Amino acid sequence: MPDRGPDSRRRAFLGRSDIDGEVREELEFHLAMVTDELVAGGWDAAAARAEAERRFGNLGTVHATCRTLSLEREHAMRRAQYLDALGQDVRYALRQLVRAPALTLVAVVTLGIGIGATTAIFSGVWSVVLRPFPWPEPDRVVMVAERSQGQDANVSVGNFVDWQVQSTAFAVMGAMRFSSFNLAAADAPERVIGGRVSDDFFAVFGIAPALGRVPTVDEQQPGGPLVVVLSDGLWRRLGADATLPGRDIRLNDRPYTVIGVMPSGFDPTLSGEELWVPIAFTPAQRAQHDEHYLFVAARLTPGVSVADANAEMNAIQRRLGEQFPLVNNSEARVVSLASILIGNTREQLFFVLGAVGLVLLIACGNVANLLLARGAARAHEIALRGALGAGRGRVIRQLLTESAVLGVMGAGLGVLLAGISVKVLVATAPTGIPRLGETRLDGVVLAFAVALALASSLLFGILPALRAARGDLQSTLRMGGRGSGSARDRVRSALVLGEVALAVTLLVGAGLLVRSALYLGKVRPGFDPEGVVTARVSLPAERYADPAQVRRTFTDLVRLVRESPGVGAASIVSQAPLGGGGGDNGLLAEGKAAVRENFVIARLRITAPGYFETVGIPVLRGRVFDERDRAGADRVMIVSQELANRMWPGEDPIGKRVSCCEGAPDDPRWKTVVGMAGDVRSRGPMVAVAPEFYLPVDQVPAEAWTWVQRTMTLVARGDGGGAAVSGALRAAVRAVDPAVPLFQVTDMRDALRASTAPARFNTVLLTALGLIGLVLAAVGIYGVVAYFVTTRTHEIGVRMALGAARQDVLRLMAWQGMRPVVAGTLLGVGAALALTRLLGGALYGVRPTDPLTFLVVVVLLLGVGLAAIVIPARRATRVDPMRALDAA
Repeated sequence: MPDRGPDSRRRAFLGRSDIDGEVREELEFHLAMVTDELVAGGWDAAAARAEAERRFGNLGTVHATCRTLSLEREHAMRRAQYLDALGQDVRYALRQLVRAPALTLVAVVTLGIGIGATTAIFSGVWSVVLRPFPWPEPDRVVMVAERSQGQDANVSVGNFVDWQVQSTAFAVMGAMRFSSFNLAAADAPERVIGGRVSDDFFAVFGIAPALGRVPTVDEQQPGGPLVVVLSDGLWRRLGADATLPGRDIRLNDRPYTVIGVMPSGFDPTLSGEELWVPIAFTPAQRAQHDEHYLFVAARLTPGVSVADANAEMNAIQRRLGEQFPLVNNSEARVVSLASILIGNTREQLFFVLGAVGLVLLIACGNVANLLLARGAARAHEIALRGALGAGRGRVIRQLLTESAVLGVMGAGLGVLLAGISVKVLVATAPTGIPRLGETRLDGVVLAFAVALALASSLLFGILPALRAARGDLQSTLRMGGRGSGSARDRVRSALVLGEVALAVTLLVGAGLLVRSALYLGKVRPGFDPEGVVTARVSLPAERYADPAQVRRTFTDLVRLVRESPGVGAASIVSQAPLGGGGGDNGLLAEGKAAVRENFVIARLRITAPGYFETVGIPVLRGRVFDERDRAGADRVMIVSQELANRMWPGEDPIGKRVSCCEGAPDDPRWKTVVGMAGDVRSRGPMVAVAPEFYLPVDQVPAEAWTWVQRTMTLVARGDGGGAAVSGALRAAVRAVDPAVPLFQVTDMRDALRASTAPARFNTVLLTALGLIGLVLAAVGIYGVVAYFVTTRTHEIGVRMALGAARQDVLRLMAWQGMRPVVAGTLLGVGAALALTRLLGGALYGVRPTDPLTFLVVVVLLLGVGLAAIVIPARRATRVDPMRALDAA
């Protein structure tokens, strides 16, 4: 090989290369050799040069090929060198960590807790919020709803049909009515949740059946064939037979032909529907704009935004309001279906993720303090390496490698803890969090854990590495590595300050949730759940088409339950507190114009005599329903106190008349208020009281049974406990109609506890995070003060040798240790005042700025901080002055 001259040697020494220059030199060298050989053989110099170039061929091609090969070789060499150096750094880092087992153990456990908790919560965030929904272009799928008095509401059939005709913002629009079905089974009838869907419903989601097909337009006609599409789960419960499409199953005592099976995971509303049948609107239903029970989903036309669709739909809805002013007084709202399905879970999970992120930051602060102390102990070693030629960058790289190794070890422990935490999270989380049950440690979550480990390594490792590499070599070697200097003390104090501030923020949030949970425990639900059991019963429309027969059947059920041993009272209601079913209606007080602002939206309860006594709802004025409130008698109603206050503020509601639920402008069918019941928190203590009204079952219009789909709730109270009352309910249903299933059997005490489960879950989770943060902060404070005591042993000995009392030394150390704690507490209070406002939606009966909570947290933090300081400070007072001076 040729001597490429001083420039090439200089580039090699500096670790750089000029590939093009080297290739040119190499080619020129070989060309010269061939030329010299030809000249020696008698060729003319010019001819020899030309022949040499001819033999080489196209020099440009040869140059490009050689350049590519040289680059690949150089890159391979650099990779090998880098991997070799990295391997050396990792092996050295492992040896260093093995030599300090206590530091390694504490750091790995601290990081494992922080990374594990953060990874577990992120797995929930990924599963519930971030993971795309399993249909094409999920951001283009929207919900279209009617909106009245600030609340989204279901859509009437007439509005849906008109929307389909008049709107251009949607490529396809479909509707579904949630329904339940009695599925005939070999041992006992089963109640399954399903939907009655329009012909375009499946097209909105763009997912084809795994088996068979979906209903055709012809099957959507009234009187058409009875067909059903099954969910994957129900198909598997029925035997997972691939030949099932084309065969019949019995639903509501009628044969339905299975025509398709949807793929696993198809749950477009996250409500657990298990089957879908055609809704088959009749001409009368298509013209009906008053009954609102449809869930409507649509896919946006390409190029149309949600804002565009909202503008168009509200224009259409205004026109419909002019056509049907008495029954169509709402606006339209178009919103991403994904955001509706996830609801406020997004904000809650991101808040918890932020809280657990604070715990990770506290953990990183603790490990950074440990590494700072470790760096001080290794100051002589690092100075010696520098004196032997290791540059600052090389030292920093080695120390960051040690941090990365710690981070990877912490991530390994964290993943194990996260696996356990995810199982606990899913098992203990309240029901109703969408897709949480699908949470697992998949590739995305593991990648997040790795990224978190690397980011944490850089976060807690960079400052100790920079500090250690910045030392004065000569002075450190002379002192043998003793001392750290005030600058490093300030850094460690600043880390403690930050840890305390983060812990205060966490504890204030946890304290507010604890106070909120205590408040919820004292909120009176408006009824007495003790000994009350509820159960739903749905009568099939085919066998119970006559409204009189429906009333008689439910009356017989109530009578049999009342006659059962151990049952003290029983009744029926369309929607019991904390239960399913029911709907809203607009009520108009007599004497007010039929305009939108005069209607009051209230929840309808259809009930029978004995209901208020059974459930324990007090009637504050007037009377309860009795045998006088039969069909053909004067129409009556009972209103809740909240409804009375809204409709007749400051007036006695008894004797007032209201129009609702039936009638026409020329025949409003007034109902007279005969009683005012106490307010009931029907959705639990966490939800504000809403206006409600009650109608006697014998006076509701015939179409009311279609509204409630012939489904009512049996309620019974007994002294023998929930099991005895439940048995009485089941026995009564079997006696009346063995083919009708009893479902959603619930002890109201359990339902009341379940209604506050989200608040309890959030409280326990944030409290646990706050306590972890408190412990980590206390460990950090202890470590810093203990470090100060160690580095100031000589100073303490001098002070005591000059006459300082132990109390003086204790006060000095306590004051110097408390300064970052006090500063961090003040900073944390300011941060908490800003951040706890995000908790507003999760707080009940307490403000985000509750002074008592802040005071308790401040006292707790200062007390824990003082305790963490006193232990090493008292050790400082036991220093023997002579030994301290000798050690110096």
